[in-house]
Amino acid sequence: MSHPTRRSFLRTAALTTAAVPLMPSLYTTAQAGSRPSALSKVRLAFIGVGLRGRNHLQQALYRSDVEVTALCDISADAIAKSNAMIEKAGRKTPPAYTKGDEAFLDMLKRDDIDGVVIATPWEWHTPMAVASMKAGKYTGLEVSATVTLKESWDLVNTYEKTKSHCMLLENVCYRRDVMAILNMVRQGMFGEMTYAHCGYEHDLRNIKFNDGTARGVGAEFGEKGFSEAHWRTQHSVDRNGDLYPTHGLGPVAHWLNINRGNQFVRLTSMATKSRGLHKYVVDKGGANHPNAKVNFKLGDVVTTMVECANGENIVIIHDTNSPRPYSLGFRAQGTQGIWMDDGDTIYLEGVSPKPHQWESFSPYQEKYDHPLWKQHVETAQNAGHGGIDFFVLRGFIESIKNQVAPPIDVYDAAAWSAISPLSEQSIAGGSKAVDIPDFTRGKWKTNKPIFGLTDVY
Repeated sequence: MSHPTRRSFLRTAALTTAAVPLMPSLYTTAQAGSRPSALSKVRLAFIGVGLRGRNHLQQALYRSDVEVTALCDISADAIAKSNAMIEKAGRKTPPAYTKGDEAFLDMLKRDDIDGVVIATPWEWHTPMAVASMKAGKYTGLEVSATVTLKESWDLVNTYEKTKSHCMLLENVCYRRDVMAILNMVRQGMFGEMTYAHCGYEHDLRNIKFNDGTARGVGAEFGEKGFSEAHWRTQHSVDRNGDLYPTHGLGPVAHWLNINRGNQFVRLTSMATKSRGLHKYVVDKGGANHPNAKVNFKLGDVVTTMVECANGENIVIIHDTNSPRPYSLGFRAQGTQGIWMDDGDTIYLEGVSPKPHQWESFSPYQEKYDHPLWKQHVETAQNAGHGGIDFFVLRGFIESIKNQVAPPIDVYDAAAWSAISPLSEQSIAGGSKAVDIPDFTRGKWKTNKPIFGLTDVY
């Protein structure tokens, strides 16, 4: 969907609190004995069917127990491409809501929608999710869930008022290696966890700029940009912080039981100078290109350190403006050993064959492969991002089908996404320590882990 004007965005945010009526609460795991019967078919609607939204749509179309009942996007091209996919799958094309930035509000009034998948620019995520929850729909929300701290509270408060579930569609939580590490952590292979490292180290310059027709060609963004350059690059102009924390932080949060026996306490962040995006514009468009005069606020590398209630530390790296190979930089470390994503190496004291020497993680991957992957590997292997797109949408659909809380819930969405505005606050204050709110309001002390416990979801 297009990048909203500030005026239309604020108007929409106001409408989400008034125009969509509150619906009866959905079942929660706390309501013992009141669980509804499982659904035989899940009726899904999609808000935003650009490149990412169509990835989710394709996964939904593979399932015979899913019916696509509505689409919403202001791009006629996106709707046409989605309808072509639906027709190719032998399905009936659904009604499309396309008339203006607030068309999704009309779509949410439908009574033939069980769940809504939201894959739009970041500014729209929370207003659309709030409206969807207030309409009584299960809500699947792309990352990051929120841009501001207030939005994280908006998600939590709306859920607690409506009991309509919201799942953060963080696909990296389902990456095969990090799920094997989760399995090992839970079996005590690393001893007591003390430290984790993660991030989003991804050269996005050819996504942030293009000529309006294809990625990686030219130096335009904003109204002249194509796809994510149309809206995403503006965040690099306006903001200095970790703009995209959840890909790395999600798996780490599961390793450390965040919101379920553990909690983020405070963070401090710092940023390097900003040079990479300006250089890219000059290299692609020349020193006289209008965008060569843009002052990009985002530092090339942003480092955030997080302290946890149980004494662990987490380091998160955001690095999207420089030439570099892709990495999420995972590292899991405890009193008994360490695993590192880069190099795919591991060392476990008393287990590894040679003291003080790395060994390949491959045999451990095979031995500790998570039950989810063992059960569904043949189905998942052709899905996007190495199979993880299959798992994350499956988790959302199965939650709806069984009328239960999703495996990555609204509290995860709020806490993981809040790292972004809090890192901005820390950097703006000279890398000062900033407290991280407890979005669970104390329930983290007694909450039990829910993610990846079995081969279900």
